[in-house]
Amino acid sequence: AVACVLVVWFIRYKAAASERRMKEMLKNAGLDPEIITQGTTEVIIKEVRSRCRKCQAEDVCERWLEGKEIGENDFCPNAGVFRMLAEHEGIRN
Repeated sequence: AVACVLVVWFIRYKAAASERRMKEMLKNAGLDPEIITQGTTEVIIKEVRSRCRKCQAEDVCERWLEGKEIGENDFCPNAGVFRMLAEHEGIRN
């Protein structure tokens, strides 16, 4: 029972950390993180969330978001989607 509780906790922890990083990336792209609740982007955000949760660059992402990594966020599997959403919203980075 304890092992099951720990597994569930770990999965929820990873999902919450992924969601936080995704929202920070959206903000960095100049987008309102609330875009994830808008029906017009529901399918796109579902795919973004899935890629973010499977991402193997979590450490690089954390450092980049903290300003400890220099350069573009090309390591991010969603970087192109974030740029496309920003262009759609008329935001220039």
